[in-house]
Amino acid sequence: MRPDSRRQDPSAPEDEEDFLEPPSKSSRKRDMHALQDLGEQLVALSPERLKKVPLPESLYEAIRAAQGFKMEARRRQLQYVGKLMRKVDPAPIQAQLEVFAGNSAAEIAKMHRLERLREQLLEDEQTLGTIAETWAEADLQYLRTLRRNALKEREAAKPPKSFREIFRVLRELQTAQDAAEEAAAEAAAADEAERGGE
Repeated sequence: MRPDSRRQDPSAPEDEEDFLEPPSKSSRKRDMHALQDLGEQLVALSPERLKKVPLPESLYEAIRAAQGFKMEARRRQLQYVGKLMRKVDPAPIQAQLEVFAGNSAAEIAKMHRLERLREQLLEDEQTLGTIAETWAEADLQYLRTLRRNALKEREAAKPPKSFREIFRVLRELQTAQDAAEEAAAEAAAADEAERGGE
């Protein structure tokens, strides 16, 4: 039996690829615009944030160039960025942008945890012990003062200035911890890569 004899047999099922239609022109156009929009979001990032986005070198350079252009030159460069975007997987880029926007599930969960911790602190001063265990560098005296002021503001129905400040302090502590953990992970990965290269 010849290997292609199945193809001659009209009763034989066709390969799945035979059923896949190429994407329509309008579908391709939508995808292209979505990638161009993604490129524009990248161009709008600060250089520090842009470095954190997983990008090929050519795309990174094109985005950095677009950030320095004005008017027509910028528009043309954005088109070029959109063209380069077609060669990359947009999912990791989109995920990183969502983290920046605070839309990722992990980031939202982290903010909710800090909000709960703030409520617990207002209900019970002993929560300062939990905060001290989590963040050794926390200024407990300042947090204690903020707690007292937040409770007074709540009783007097005043604007929750101290209440907001507690959250800001907790978020700063969390951000510093995240940055330290990220730096440690990067250092560990670099050590691992160095050992692997030996």
